[in-house]
Amino acid sequence: MSSKTSRILAFSISNLFHPLLVLSYMLVLSILINPYAFGVSQIGEGRTSFYLLSVFGSTFLLPVISIVLMKNLDMIGSWDMKDRMDRIGPFFAAGMWYLSLCYNFYQVPNMPLLVKSAFVGVTIALFFSFFLNLFSKISLHAVGMGALVGFILVSMLLSNYNSISLGEWTIHIYLVLFLAIFLAGIVGSARLIIEDHLPNDLYGGYLVGMATQMIALQVVT
Repeated sequence: MSSKTSRILAFSISNLFHPLLVLSYMLVLSILINPYAFGVSQIGEGRTSFYLLSVFGSTFLLPVISIVLMKNLDMIGSWDMKDRMDRIGPFFAAGMWYLSLCYNFYQVPNMPLLVKSAFVGVTIALFFSFFLNLFSKISLHAVGMGALVGFILVSMLLSNYNSISLGEWTIHIYLVLFLAIFLAGIVGSARLIIEDHLPNDLYGGYLVGMATQMIALQVVT
């Protein structure tokens, strides 16, 4: 595979598993793992579509719009934000949207504990990463993937369900965990190919993502 092809593939992987998309993926997995906790038998029923749209809008679309506005106002130097100081404004904007969503979802009656824990964990990870960013350029992609792995571990602790159903396919939760760990490695490799981070930036990100999910579980229980 040529260097150019490798970089194109790395960029595609980075975008597909962008840290701002991770919470949406977590909510999808929450519904797939135990749809009955949401009062439905499958994803798309009841209010699950509304929840998914709300999370996607608040944790991806609105932060992206905020970043676009900051770039147009010359508040950040480049789209890729390789200078960690360029990340301060986007960190703050995303943090406000995440806090708002976390608070609103906490007000929803009978919202599953797994979802509350995931939202709190990602929000803590975001603000902790903001603090660490003042000293080093932690990989937010690694934080997101570490959080996804941590989320699956938390789901295994909280739920009696040991598989997820995708139509006619049933996938054991241990396979889901393995796939998440594998994808975390793939995403980390992509960030190294793009040369946006050093290995230590990735290791720190994975640790922050996983640890904050475990901390959140203690907070909400």
